[in-house]
Amino acid sequence: MRSRFAPDRGLTTRMAVTMFLLGLLYVAFVAALIALLKSVVLVIVIAAALLAAQYWYSDRIALYAMRGRIVTPEEQPLLHGVVDRLCATADMPKPRVAVSDMDLPNAFATGRNADHAVVCVTTGLMRRLETEELEGVIAHELSHVAHRDVAVITIASFLGVIAGLVVRFAFYSQLLGGRSRDQNAAVVFMAVIGVSALVYAISFLLIRALSRYRELAADRAAAMLTAKPSVLASALTKVTGDIARIPTKDLRTAQAFNAFFFSPALGPGTTMAKLFSTHPTLERRLEALADLSAELGDTGGA
Repeated sequence: MRSRFAPDRGLTTRMAVTMFLLGLLYVAFVAALIALLKSVVLVIVIAAALLAAQYWYSDRIALYAMRGRIVTPEEQPLLHGVVDRLCATADMPKPRVAVSDMDLPNAFATGRNADHAVVCVTTGLMRRLETEELEGVIAHELSHVAHRDVAVITIASFLGVIAGLVVRFAFYSQLLGGRSRDQNAAVVFMAVIGVSALVYAISFLLIRALSRYRELAADRAAAMLTAKPSVLASALTKVTGDIARIPTKDLRTAQAFNAFFFSPALGPGTTMAKLFSTHPTLERRLEALADLSAELGDTGGA
């Protein structure tokens, strides 16, 4: 279903190229496995089952892990009001609205499509942001829903899941086989491990690149929808700065969901190479929003 979120042709091209490269990698990987491992069908079936479960139940899994609960308009009138206005402006179905009782200031969207989506915000986010800033963050998350980013990332991760399973399968097969394995079996085992590790590494980097692209696109789409890039920049600055002061327990809980969050949940002093990050740097996102502010004539302060 089409919405009024502004399309981003540059992002679409980059995502298409990344998905194409992942597809080529997948074909090469399967061909190598067929030649090296007779039970590859079993591995792929298991991986497909895991992918289907992750895709179908992504909303429930994420809410459970983040201690989120669905809230009614009576419980959270301000939050529902913001979501209602943005969905009406974007001409898209309203997702379910949830709140996570965490001090971590963040938000995430999940669900396989717009009709089964959930937008969840933490109590820490609502306490720290002004209404306009909260609107910008939620617009960012609604953009992920409208562009089916959760489904795209889940499907793109399929190759990495298979690679990880093959490594484990080959390892345990060799371990249980013990000394009864001949030299040829050992060579096959090492080849499977090597191919799987290489595929996992390449798919990991491509998926991280895809995730960074979609974050920049969601920032732009949200800023275009609200026509207030500077307000979104203000929210991003607040959230990123406040995360550094959150207890490590909350950070450890949240880090597994970095790819879905408005801002990555990184602990104090954490440094990650740009290549491995699920999000662009704060400076890169603020620069893009500043350019958009100039383009739209947004005079608000960031």
